[in-house]
Amino acid sequence: MNLIFATNNQHKIEEIKGLSRNTIRVSGLLEEGFSGEIPEDFPTIEQNASQKSWYIFNLFGKNCFSDDTGLEVEALNGDPGVYSARFSRIGDIQYPQLDITNGNITKLLYLMKNENNRKANFKTVISLILAGVEYQFEGIIPGQISMEKSGISGFGYDPVFIPNGWDCSFAEMSLEIKNKISHRAIAMNRLLAFLREDDYGSTYFIENIK
Repeated sequence: MNLIFATNNQHKIEEIKGLSRNTIRVSGLLEEGFSGEIPEDFPTIEQNASQKSWYIFNLFGKNCFSDDTGLEVEALNGDPGVYSARFSRIGDIQYPQLDITNGNITKLLYLMKNENNRKANFKTVISLILAGVEYQFEGIIPGQISMEKSGISGFGYDPVFIPNGWDCSFAEMSLEIKNKISHRAIAMNRLLAFLREDDYGSTYFIENIK
């Protein structure tokens, strides 16, 4: 099966291709000749994932999937959440915009500097569209926000997120290890299990995506 992954983020594409080999063929938007922006202006991760996949399905008429991911920090009442990618550009505190990722992390660590509660989780929702029908798959991994950045791998908030049970950040892990435990891996593995079922795994989908 061929699926378009509705993103131009090469880091995400590498992660998904690593997870999906031998099951599906994944192509990014650049491979499809699309380099434009995809709208994602809803207030929830679920709605944004849906919006992106429908946008690409309606554009190409091909089976596709998209993901939307947020870092939810308990001490910040779930923020940055759906605004994770543009966290440094909202609110009253201004940061130098030399690099949006560094800006996001800078703002997060600033807001957390006096917090003892470092609990957080990464949440990914994947929206899959097959023949005009949408299915959603969720992956959540709990962890802690570190006091400072560590590691050079990964992207986004990876340098400051330490998953529970580990003593290193996502950015200190190899892609192989991260692909076994990450929020995106959990959601994608649920999608792949769904596709392996002869009837598209309706039982698996209903039982595991609540």
